Amino acid sequence: MKIHIAKGRVIDPASQLDAEQDLFIADGKIVARGAAPEGFKADKLIDAAGLIVAPGLVDLSARLREPGFEYRATLESEMQAAMAGGITSLACPPDTDPVLDEPGLVEMLCFRAKKLHCAHVYPVAALTTKLEGKRITEMAELVEAGCVAFSQVNTPLVDTQVLMRAMQYAATFGFRVWLQPIDPFLARAGVAHDGEVASRMGLAGIPVEAETIALETYLSLAKLTGVKLHITRISSAAALACIERARAGGLDVTCDVAVHHLHLCDNDIGYFDPQCYVIPPLRSQRDRAALRAGLASGKINAVCSDHTPVDDDGKQMPFAEAEPGMTGLELLLPLTLKWALEEKQPLLQALARVTAASAGIMGITKGGHLGVGARADVCIFNPDAWRKVTRDSLRSQGKNTPFLGLELPGEVRYTLVEGRVMYSAAA
Repeated sequence: MKIHIAKGRVIDPASQLDAEQDLFIADGKIVARGAAPEGFKADKLIDAAGLIVAPGLVDLSARLREPGFEYRATLESEMQAAMAGGITSLACPPDTDPVLDEPGLVEMLCFRAKKLHCAHVYPVAALTTKLEGKRITEMAELVEAGCVAFSQVNTPLVDTQVLMRAMQYAATFGFRVWLQPIDPFLARAGVAHDGEVASRMGLAGIPVEAETIALETYLSLAKLTGVKLHITRISSAAALACIERARAGGLDVTCDVAVHHLHLCDNDIGYFDPQCYVIPPLRSQRDRAALRAGLASGKINAVCSDHTPVDDDGKQMPFAEAEPGMTGLELLLPLTLKWALEEKQPLLQALARVTAASAGIMGITKGGHLGVGARADVCIFNPDAWRKVTRDSLRSQGKNTPFLGLELPGEVRYTLVEGRVMYSAAA
């Protein structure tokens, strides 16, 4: 199908483009910007006047809950949520059941996702078998099956020799390793940031040092092995300072932050609100301010949704007994726009954090930009339209978010995947 997207404000961070232009799509690819190619005759015209035409969002962490946790969410429901959120590419962590540690499981997930013709799914494989931290997975075979990186998610790898060997192997072949820093002993039984709020509420705390001690180990081993290291979902000012010191010492390391950490802090736990129970925990106001500033300055490379759908039974429990996680696929764009408005950041820069930067970290070249010849993954949205977040408005099976009831900016009007309109707000 040939599509003409007319009169939109095209923002493509990868090429630093921010201008009113027309976009022309054919055979699933972008064939021209500005003027139509010779002989081009559109089958469909999308009037984007007053709207932003951007690359489809790229999410670095979205749990799709398959295989093994279909009672919390299904691939179908979360793909629809991704389309409603303008997300056209996403990485899914390996903490499924069974764990994504075998090529067959990865191939099955990729096949299931591809049949839905929605977002491009890029599995992140387990760094060690069953995430147990004892034996390195067959990395080469997993990459051939479709994996883009290797991770322990939030299951710490205690044996540093195994971690070093895994990094050495990954470095040899140029594989990416994504690690979330958390010391299992300092964080043991913790459910909230170790501070005044947790003490007052009688909640077991997770100190910032649980993040920084593990992080320093990862950075030291990365320098030793030369691995392509990405630090996922940092939560504190101290962690960002550690990464900056490592970069000053010559280490090429990237990092991201979960979008809810840009807006919430430990005070938002309120009266033991289990919707605010996440790992890593919501930290202090000072940490939140540092993360917001770090994202604005580029010290933090990207934003992810850290989408973790949890069923109502898992959240309607006392805070310390609830399951951690927030739904986020449909809130990634609105919350990123909200941060940009509050920090007075230009849209070009804000969108870079959820498109080009994320695509670069994942190592995908076909998505995350609107260059001629690129895959026609496009998000068209109205930045000035505010919508109220309700359970009914969320297409994800998980309704677990403390942002319910709030009005947020940014209404996705169309989502295109490989030149097909997979979501329309009017539909």
